[in-house]
Amino acid sequence: MTTPVAISTVATSTNGGRLAGKVALISGGSRGMGASHARALVAQGARVVIGDLLDDDGAALVAELGESNAVFVHLDVTSEESWAHAVDVTTSTFGRLDVLINNAGIFTRGSVEDADPAQFATTIDVDLNGVFLGMHVAIGALRAAGGGSIINISSIAGLTGFKNRAAYAAAKWGVQGLTKTAALELGGDNIRVNSIHPGSVRTPLTAGLERGFDQIPLGRDAAPEEISALVVYLASDESAFVSGATIAIDGGETAGNNMRADA
Repeated sequence: MTTPVAISTVATSTNGGRLAGKVALISGGSRGMGASHARALVAQGARVVIGDLLDDDGAALVAELGESNAVFVHLDVTSEESWAHAVDVTTSTFGRLDVLINNAGIFTRGSVEDADPAQFATTIDVDLNGVFLGMHVAIGALRAAGGGSIINISSIAGLTGFKNRAAYAAAKWGVQGLTKTAALELGGDNIRVNSIHPGSVRTPLTAGLERGFDQIPLGRDAAPEEISALVVYLASDESAFVSGATIAIDGGETAGNNMRADA
């Protein structure tokens, strides 16, 4: 099994780094990948607003990162009003918004035949409608900053079919389509929009899943920090010509059928 490369997320001064001067709003930022993204952005000089329903986890993360680098806002991604409040907190606290990271999401099981319709609707509301609302509300602040970067966290379930994950796959495919459409619409405002499609990642969301890794050419899952490294790149000016991209970060899982025996 290949071991992951260690990636430093030690916080540094906001006076330097690849993201110096930038301000990011992260939905679902209190734990898991969202918290990892927050740490990585602050380590590169950004200031972050952590939006989540998990108030205690969010407050603990702010204490870790430092109140000069981070603030927490209670955010329900299914509510336009809640998004508007989060954007207002961002601009009133740090003066601008440069990066929106739509990271919040939930996971439900169920095939097209047996999925509970209410759960299906809830999954779509959080995982797809929440992304739409975040972009819809944040565009004005991003435009006022002279442009920026929207990073939508999808999944490899938004690149290929996933048995018994009807709602999740539908939402994550929708995120990809929404991302490409927004990239076309917002390019004239210097707002870049890209989607990231992680494969298996070690987070609280996946902790209860029984998974093998034979289907992954690299033979392992990812540490959240490995996804955060891509987030940092897309948030930075290094990716100034990257927009409308669909980027898989999955150890090669969607490259083909790794389970097929050699001829």
